[in-house]
Amino acid sequence: MPRHGIWLTGASIALAAAIFSAPVRNADARAAVPDSAGILHATRESPSDLELGGELAGLPPGSTRYVTRHDLLALPQVSYTVTDNPSFKGLGPTRISGVSLEELAKRFAGANADMVVAISSDKYRANYPRDYRIAHRPLLVLTINGKGPADWPKSEGGDMGPYLISHPKFTPRFKVLSHVEEMQIPWGVVRIDFRNEKQVYGAIAPRGPHANDVQVQDGYRIARENCFRCHNSGNEGGRKAGVTWTVISAVATGSPDFFMAWVRDPKSKSPQAQMPGNPEYDAATLDALAAYFKTFAAAPNPPAGAARETQ
Repeated sequence: MPRHGIWLTGASIALAAAIFSAPVRNADARAAVPDSAGILHATRESPSDLELGGELAGLPPGSTRYVTRHDLLALPQVSYTVTDNPSFKGLGPTRISGVSLEELAKRFAGANADMVVAISSDKYRANYPRDYRIAHRPLLVLTINGKGPADWPKSEGGDMGPYLISHPKFTPRFKVLSHVEEMQIPWGVVRIDFRNEKQVYGAIAPRGPHANDVQVQDGYRIARENCFRCHNSGNEGGRKAGVTWTVISAVATGSPDFFMAWVRDPKSKSPQAQMPGNPEYDAATLDALAAYFKTFAAAPNPPAGAARETQ
């Protein structure tokens, strides 16, 4: 069951190289609940432990701690019956229970961390700014129909555990051209980071003299929600695709027709492509994405404070 997103496989680098050869160059401060119960551990005790990192309350930035499944089950739980999560396709109405991401943020996030980032074992990332959490009430799922991860349905031939994220019901809040807000429903979640939204998104903020153009800003909003889950810019973003923001920018700049065809239907350019297509994207949407990614080729230096691109 695919998690929707735009991502290029490693094969796309070779395809892009064959097409062109020119080189391309507010924090929501709030007090976290102290770990009075002592449920955060410095070392992993079990494969089912959830890794926590980023900015943890009372710890130096970059610290890593672990919380056991047993202790997660002891936190305040919420339960919903969901009908719209494609990961549960074929199951009918599905009862999920777990801990809300907002509860996790209140308990463990540092004062400057207003974003929750879920990281899966395949390096897929889903970002949850506070406005998303308030609107959609995502939760870290601990049980599905009363069962633990060992009895969860399979997805794309693999396990969906040890954790996944779902919602009680997802109602899109916005539409950018032909892109409609998408639910962030990663499975195989092994780590939760508490981060600062401006810092995370700053790594992919558009650059150069056209950064504030309406078309570029539209492309930015789409890429931030879609492409960023599987592609990275420096240390930020997903790494499932193994292809960086710089490479995508090079493709969009050097061969925009190839870029647009790939985004809409990856298999039309490479039968081995694993990236899900976006057939609903019209020409204006694809033009906006291309215009956005081109700003990185036009202005290779990142804005002050943003993470620099690394391979």
